[in-house]
Amino acid sequence: MNTAPATPLARVNLRTPDVMARVQEQVETHYQSEIVDGLRKRGGEMEIDGLTVRLAKQFGFCYGVERAIDLAYAAHKVFNNRRLFILGEIIHNPEVNRQIREMGIVNILDQSCQVIPESLTPDDVVIVPAFGTEVNTMKIIRQIGCQIVDTTCGDVMSVWKRVRQYANEDMTSIIHGKASHEETKATASRANSEGKGHYLIVLTLQETDVVCDYIERGGDKALFLKRFKGAYSEGFDPDLHLKRVGVANQTTMLRGETEEVQRRIAAAIQRRDGESGGANFRFFDTICGATQERQDALKSMLAQQMDLLLVVGGYNSSNTSHLAEMGQEQLPTYFIRNAEKLESSDKIVHYDLHKKAEVEAVNWLPAGRKTIGITAGASCPNNLIEDTIVRLYELHGTQKHRILEAATSA
Repeated sequence: MNTAPATPLARVNLRTPDVMARVQEQVETHYQSEIVDGLRKRGGEMEIDGLTVRLAKQFGFCYGVERAIDLAYAAHKVFNNRRLFILGEIIHNPEVNRQIREMGIVNILDQSCQVIPESLTPDDVVIVPAFGTEVNTMKIIRQIGCQIVDTTCGDVMSVWKRVRQYANEDMTSIIHGKASHEETKATASRANSEGKGHYLIVLTLQETDVVCDYIERGGDKALFLKRFKGAYSEGFDPDLHLKRVGVANQTTMLRGETEEVQRRIAAAIQRRDGESGGANFRFFDTICGATQERQDALKSMLAQQMDLLLVVGGYNSSNTSHLAEMGQEQLPTYFIRNAEKLESSDKIVHYDLHKKAEVEAVNWLPAGRKTIGITAGASCPNNLIEDTIVRLYELHGTQKHRILEAATSA
């Protein structure tokens, strides 16, 4: 492969009125729902034959996801005579990713999530997903000279700005997130992308406490590095690089948990350094607004009486998983990929967050009058939510035409 920098390509405006009109028509065909739209207009709740379905006030596609999908569809229309590739999944939803594949957009990452440069030529188009991608991956694509369609969410790029700032201030970025998640990998790569700076990734409050203990008292360096293997930058030394730290996060984490990570680390530095501790700690609020809106909406809905909660979305969606966690703390909650998982009124197949696998539950649907809440993460399209509503009522003995009439009536 020729690694000499290619001549920068002219910027192509994909969002022209005529292209976006065609994109919108196609997207609506794939993902919109008359039932969900109608139900939203009438307050998000309806009752038929003793079954009440209640939608959270905020759920489903956010602006960043809609933008990413629009750009991918637009690229398919504008570059229709060129090969199109994508760096992994556009978002974490199987239905949407299936649609992307069926348009002929090919995943260019190998099993270790590294780009396959030998498969690319300067004539190819590469789509960067909403999570972003790592710095080195972008360098490879730019060196080849591919046309890049970057759909990275603006909230994610705000986190990148913060970790770069930490590096410039000689501070280590402690990133609250999942080390294996595409977004966190992309963020971590920005923490030392300019040849300076380090990062450490923590997922749980238990891991945070391990870090706090080392900040205050030091400890066995080898044991610490073993504990966080795969979650820190090359050359990271806890004896050196936990002196000054800044906290950032994967944008789809629970706000309360990220705030607790910040509080515990700040307190540890304060106890270690005394009054001067403030100069050695930074943090910024970088939780995605859409993620927080969906968490707040679910919290509000959970304050109302319900028999159970269905959370719809991709199992590898971080923000959707957190909604399921919130529900499980208060009432029977089933995290399902789609309506097909509602196999019968006696059996449901759902994702167990602890086992990280699908499991079966029996006798899940209460008899008689009942209220069922439904929510979905920012990567779940409305058509999957409609399918879930329709299937629920089918199991209750209600036909689809009555559901449509009830949802769309004034």
